[in-house]
Amino acid sequence: MRRDNQSSVSEFLLLGLPIWPGHRGVVFALFLGMYLTTVLGNLLIILLIRLDSHLHTPMYFFLSHLAFSDISLSSVTVPKMLMDTHRGQQSIPYIACISQLYFFIVFGGLDNFLLAVMAYDRYVAICHPLHYTTIMREGLCALLVAASWIISCGSALLHTLLLVRLSFCADNVITHFFCDLTVLLKLSCSDISLNELVIFTEGGMLAFLPLAIVLGSYFRIGTIILKAPSTKRLLKAFSTCGSHLLVVSLYYGTSTGVYFFSSSWDSKDIIASVMYMVVTPMLNPFIYSLRNRDIKQALEMFVNRFNLFKW
Repeated sequence: MRRDNQSSVSEFLLLGLPIWPGHRGVVFALFLGMYLTTVLGNLLIILLIRLDSHLHTPMYFFLSHLAFSDISLSSVTVPKMLMDTHRGQQSIPYIACISQLYFFIVFGGLDNFLLAVMAYDRYVAICHPLHYTTIMREGLCALLVAASWIISCGSALLHTLLLVRLSFCADNVITHFFCDLTVLLKLSCSDISLNELVIFTEGGMLAFLPLAIVLGSYFRIGTIILKAPSTKRLLKAFSTCGSHLLVVSLYYGTSTGVYFFSSSWDSKDIIASVMYMVVTPMLNPFIYSLRNRDIKQALEMFVNRFNLFKW
């Protein structure tokens, strides 16, 4: 256990994005535009699902919660990063850092579970179409979403409580643009073996279980389709699952690059984190709207209704 240079840390210093001082204005404008697109795009998805009765189905119920989770995940880190980039002041109080970490784990985990729930929904829709309404009833959908929230909040609370018991050294520099758990553990002067054990057991299980559900669901969908392949059936499956598959690929591709193929935090890891927390939530509304006929029809009806109201 390291005790040298130990002191009570009241704040941390975020190094932020690796950008040249002269490019701060451009970077600020870029990320502000991306953040506003994320918030407005996902809010539009939620609004359309609430207003259009044709979208009151399990798939869009889950999508509305995913859109809310994406807004929240970006809002946990991006506003602080924008403020630091604009003002050049990169410190964050200890309490704010712990709070940011908690909500980052909550909404990162919630995204993970909601993607698994949506994969299961697609599996039932394609593999058991005659029993879909019976299986994916309203009560089960609400239970799946509630369970996702409870598990995500519980996991975040566990990691946060284990972190706050640690002491930190005089070195309070976080080589990132937000308070990440793995970076904070490296700054601690205390024994972090329990934290690492929980990360590898509880964290690993909660990370790989949803991934296993996603892979298992699409494996079953693939086997069902290949048993009696036809162009019509393939097109139907692609239109039903294409958007979700693309979002899953973006989410797991970027998060895997950050947390499983990284030995130390450098500029490549920060770029992957930006993809995971900023770019992916921004792209989700475009993916679901451009590739989804129901969403496009709901958007057209909303625009026509708005124009009619304006006149």
